[in-house]
Amino acid sequence: MTTAGPRDSTAEDLVVRTTAGAVRGRGEGGLAVFRGIPFAQPPVGEARFAAPRPARAWDGVREAHHFGPPPPQEAVFQGLRGELDAPTGDDWLTVNVWTPDADPAARRPVMVWIYGGAYKLGHAGSPGYDAQHLARAGDLVVVSFNYRVGVEGFARIDGAPANRGLLDQVAALEWVRDNITAFGGDPGQVTVFGESAGAGSVASLLAMPAARGLFRRAIAQSVPGTFFSDELARDIAHAIAAEVGLPPTAAALSAVDPRRLTSADTALSARMRQYQDRWGRAAPTVTPFSPVVDGEVLPRTPWQALTEGAARDVELVVGHNRDEWRLFLFLADQLDKIDEEQAAWALRTFAPGPDGERAYRAAFPDATPGELYERVQTDWLFNRPSLHLAEAQTAGGGRAHVYELTWQAPGYGGVLGACHGLDVPLLFGTYEADLGRLLFAGTGVPPEAEALGARFRASWTAFARTGDPGWPAYDSGSRLTQVLDGVPEVRPYPEEVSRRLWDGYDFPVLPLLK
Repeated sequence: MTTAGPRDSTAEDLVVRTTAGAVRGRGEGGLAVFRGIPFAQPPVGEARFAAPRPARAWDGVREAHHFGPPPPQEAVFQGLRGELDAPTGDDWLTVNVWTPDADPAARRPVMVWIYGGAYKLGHAGSPGYDAQHLARAGDLVVVSFNYRVGVEGFARIDGAPANRGLLDQVAALEWVRDNITAFGGDPGQVTVFGESAGAGSVASLLAMPAARGLFRRAIAQSVPGTFFSDELARDIAHAIAAEVGLPPTAAALSAVDPRRLTSADTALSARMRQYQDRWGRAAPTVTPFSPVVDGEVLPRTPWQALTEGAARDVELVVGHNRDEWRLFLFLADQLDKIDEEQAAWALRTFAPGPDGERAYRAAFPDATPGELYERVQTDWLFNRPSLHLAEAQTAGGGRAHVYELTWQAPGYGGVLGACHGLDVPLLFGTYEADLGRLLFAGTGVPPEAEALGARFRASWTAFARTGDPGWPAYDSGSRLTQVLDGVPEVRPYPEEVSRRLWDGYDFPVLPLLK
């Protein structure tokens, strides 16, 4: 039950049959768009804290015009991400599809987006993730989906599988495998891509046995290096459950309203630094969630798994932004306010090895306290883990392409630099939504941004189609990197000083200290 040819906003609605039932999308600007299609049952009631279960079949035609409701998360989500075209409810696990033509014979490449948000925020219906520009630019199918975040998706509680949010992602990819042909996509040409916690999710999927064979290519934008040991994750879950006076078990917490648990993890996030003697480097991140290396769902860290060849058959693009941590300094009103004591704390906490503080000061002798504070946290949390993923992939016999974004966001006089999240509005072309409103505040969209955004879309979609983003693969000799700036160029990896400081560091799981 499909029609041939792209649709516009005045065309009659489209109907496509999925494995669970028929859905009706609508034409929008030359694309057929379907929103809010269930890929799993609502994870409530007896399914609360369980692995995702296949969606129940429905009779008739289901309208697929609106995004599904966001998974439970902190209230700050609405303020950061803007108004959502989404109903309320508990049907959190839904997918969305943008396609030039819902024709099973089309067999277009498929890109599957995984949102970020510190593993505690995010919603596929956020305006900043509108995939229309990407689908048109690449003449391909784009899919996005919701997955459980926060306590629902990542708290390590007794009686529930670890990494439920990651299991949701696997279930969404299985839906793509089983259904995307009907939307004009090729299930054998799937590329997963994500930013921040979405990139950490991509890295996790590369290492997960359950995800093997579900995608051919992967793009990881700003991979966070935080992966929890099982012991650490359980201790953090105990502290969250204590906020509501309950033990950290599925049986106890399943009776608690998700909004109350969200309030509990918000309260704990505000006090996490108090736990630094127990939780170490995890405490200053102010998010009590990360993927858990539990030995089953996620048997080892992505770096270990890729070095062992777990993803050698998956083509990879991975990169980061030059000034990742600048965004968080700006949001905390700390730009130009970091003193020597704060810089020393950051260097002692995050720099690698027992002599890390001295090594950083020697490597950057002219850096101010603020620059050192920013540099070491940018390196530890995003830049070095991203590069190390490429190095692990090549060590395991696979291929990786590396990029760095160095173009500066124009908002607020350019003080944000090439900060965390800047790649998202460039890639999606959503400069006036979500984070784009901050990064481009008061400037409009300069021609350089339009050109760079088009470059992003061309490279990402070319990679999804052919495995070649338009620049050479990375190797440990030449270290060739695509530098994305006003005038993009390919040259040896630009952050060589930082790379050498972290050479040999393997980004192990974060442990429980005592």
